[in-house]
Amino acid sequence: MDVHRTLGYRGCPTASTPGRSVTSTTEPAATAAAVARLVLEHGHPFPLKRDVASIFDALIGSLFPQLATHPARDEADLAARIEAACERFGSVAAPLTGLPAAELSSALLATLPGVHVRSLEDAQAILAGDPAAESLDEVIAAYPGFLAIAAHRLAHAAHQLEVPIVPRLMAELAHSRSGVDIHPAATIGHSFCIDHGTGIVVGETAVIGDEAKLYQGVTLGALSVSKDKAGTKRHPTIGDRVVIYANATVLGGDTTIGADSIIGGNVFLTSSVPPGSLVYQTPDYRVRRQRGGFDDTDFVI
Repeated sequence: MDVHRTLGYRGCPTASTPGRSVTSTTEPAATAAAVARLVLEHGHPFPLKRDVASIFDALIGSLFPQLATHPARDEADLAARIEAACERFGSVAAPLTGLPAAELSSALLATLPGVHVRSLEDAQAILAGDPAAESLDEVIAAYPGFLAIAAHRLAHAAHQLEVPIVPRLMAELAHSRSGVDIHPAATIGHSFCIDHGTGIVVGETAVIGDEAKLYQGVTLGALSVSKDKAGTKRHPTIGDRVVIYANATVLGGDTTIGADSIIGGNVFLTSSVPPGSLVYQTPDYRVRRQRGGFDDTDFVI
């Protein structure tokens, strides 16, 4: 497409020259109309991020009062907030699905007990696995790993209702706040533990078993594939009770990490390992020959 022709430009300069003014030969009103036509030709109305953020915050804050901006006064107030948030979800999701808003609201509401129970199991797993954690309240209120997991439980529930866009926006809200990027379609089992969390990436078709634990910087990603492989399993399967340490990378839809395995820090895996495996990097080191000055292995940046 000739964008300049579409916009109706007639020789408008693209850069200024010292001492010369930049003027357009196109009327401002005509230019604005042309831009508007171009935008609407290639764009569609989406749910506003602030609307999804409001729904997300209301639901997370209702399910976990430790995360609420304004705690509910009593049970009736809390129930009213949950109902209102689900109704707003239905209103946003209905135009995207063609389904009645009330039906979508009720469907999301039905998932919330499970989201709450699963997320509490995750919080308990974090508390049990982190010596620095002093209480369940601290984990829920202050741990980015818990926020990322709870947000995923909620976004995954919305994804299973086959609502487009909204689950991904929820996931991106959690990503921006926690540093953890989990696709809403990823399948995660019970008592999932994220320690620290920053930099974790979990891809769309990843499957994680029960009682698994990921440290910061872990990537459960895909090998490079063409776009026509979008409907296939591209991300690894992680068995029960697997621990993956910081900055390890596990790639590929055919890659399975067997139950009770430990994957060490900085490991790069593109093939499966059996249950009970220990995979680690062997450190390469030697004693420096000089105490002062530069050695052969010193680098200057």
